[in-house]
Order: sequence, then C-alpha cells, then structure tokens
Amino acid sequence: MSKHQKIAVFGGGSWATAIVKMLTENLETVGWYMRNAQSVRYIKLNNHNPKYLSSAEFDTNQLDLSSDINYMVANYDVLIFAIPSAFLTSELQKLKTSLEGKTIFSAIKGIVPETGLIVGEHFNSQYNIPLLNIGVITGPCHAEEVAMERLSYLTIASQDEEKALKMSSALESDYIKTKISDDIIGTEYAAMLKNIYAVAAGIAHGLGYGDNFQSVLMSNAIREMKRFIKKVHKMKRNINDSAYLGDLLVTGYSTFSRNRQFGNMVGKGYTVKSAQLEMSMIAEGYYATKCAYKIKEENDAKTPIIDAVYNVLYGNKNPKKEFKKLTNKLD
Repeated sequence: MSKHQKIAVFGGGSWATAIVKMLTENLETVGWYMRNAQSVRYIKLNNHNPKYLSSAEFDTNQLDLSSDINYMVANYDVLIFAIPSAFLTSELQKLKTSLEGKTIFSAIKGIVPETGLIVGEHFNSQYNIPLLNIGVITGPCHAEEVAMERLSYLTIASQDEEKALKMSSALESDYIKTKISDDIIGTEYAAMLKNIYAVAAGIAHGLGYGDNFQSVLMSNAIREMKRFIKKVHKMKRNINDSAYLGDLLVTGYSTFSRNRQFGNMVGKGYTVKSAQLEMSMIAEGYYATKCAYKIKEENDAKTPIIDAVYNVLYGNKNPKKEFKKLTNKLD
C-alpha cells in the first residue's frame, strides 16, 4: 500500500455507507461501488444514500461512484468489501478484472454460505489472495452511531502491520478510534459469532427473559466464543479486547442490532421466514448459525448457545422449550 492509498468500498448498505463516511474524513477521493445504479444516481444528485443512513451527507466531489464492479476493481488498489455475505458470491461472479495484487479488507461480519468460510479465508482459497494482502475491519461500532459522529472504536487486523496501520490512519478521526491486530482469522470469526449470540439475546428478550439472564447469556457467550475460535485458529489473543468482547456486547445489547431485532421477533412468535421478510436489512446471524454449527461439529467444540439458536432457526424447535433447556447449561 503506497502512501497515497486508493481505497474503494463495495456495498450499498448502512455499514458500507458508514465506512465511506469515515474514509471521506481523510481521503480526497473514495471509490464506492453499489450494484444499484439508481442509488448511485440518487447520491450524485442528493448527497446521501436514499435507503441507509440518509442523515449522513456527502460531498460528492470526494466520491467516485459506480455500479460497475469491474471499473472499481481495475481503478483501486485497496478494496473494502461490506456486501452482505449472502450476496458476496453473486457479486464476485460479475468480476472479469483480476484481483491479483489487490489488498482486500473484509468489513463483512458474516460467513460465505457457498463455501462455509469467513471472508478472508474465502478470498484466500477461491481467489488466491495471499493472507498478507487480506485484512479485517471490525470492532464495537454501529453504522448509525458513525452517522451521528458518536465516539466509536475499530480494530484493523492484518498480518502485514504496515497495511493495518495505513488502513487505521485512513479510518481514524475525532469520533473514530482505531487499534491494530495481527489476528485476522480470530477477529473475523468473532465478528461472525457475535451475530449468532445477538440472535440468542434477541430470542431471550422476545421470550421475556430479563437483564439478569441476558448478563449470564453474554458471559457464557464470550467463553463459548473463546473455545470456538481456539479450536479453529489457535494463537495467543485476549478475548476481552474490544474486537471480541466489545463487539459482542454492543451487538447483543444495542437497539441498533439487526441480529438482536431478528431474534426478538423469533422469540415473540414470528416464524423465521416472516421475521426475515419484516426486516429491511440482512441479519447475518441467520446464515452464520448454520455454518458455525457445521464448523463446531467438525472441530468438536462445546457450543450450547449456538446449538440452541441452530435448533430454533433450522431445526424448527420451539424457542421457549429450547431456551428453557439452555438455561440449565449456562453458569
């Protein structure tokens, strides 16, 4: 990554919009790919995203907007993907331009359904992107709070410290604090798992469990996360850092959390299908649950919370009965 980074963001949702906002604080030009050409035209005319974070105003002179993914890949060196994991494969299938030599940062807090891999592993195995050219943007940070310029924290993970520092510099501002990490696998798994635990927190809330149980649930969730990540990628890490515990807490408790909202509807009696239709945004925890359950089976990890959520979402089990059983497995 050169001194003057050419960074492009891929995605049209709230998190992609928030990342673009952060980057415009520091960069003269930010590339922004959105698959919806109508949204591109709207932003150029009205200076804000019509569907997400509409309160965030942009100087369009700073934005290089396009609905052509090949143009964006060809013209930018550092690519930040913030496309929902369920749609990543279909978007990448449009690529005719090579990703060779590009630096990829994942801001996708999910798992690619077609391969069952976290995004960094997906780019490494499917597109031969070296791990040194892959990074992760994660942490306890809500897009809605970024739009309001409330103080937020990010962790930038990469095995290449220089890449992490440069991305950190590009995102940092008066209201965004950053730190770096070399745990690209662990931080990305944590970002995926916390969505499942947020679904669990939502189901519990919908069922009428109180704050006491929620605190026990989150306490057990961070220990379960530690066991899971240790099974799939063993290295020295402090699970209490903000990239792990902090992100878990904000996603599990915040009213902005779409995964918690999704779980809350399921707990209140919505079917999984009706809850998904009711949501205007993707709940990554739904897709992550199926993949995480398979991974934990392959690695023989003890995950009672993931098991309970899986049984409700994919096993058609009664949420009330499943969470009653779960209460006896927590301590």
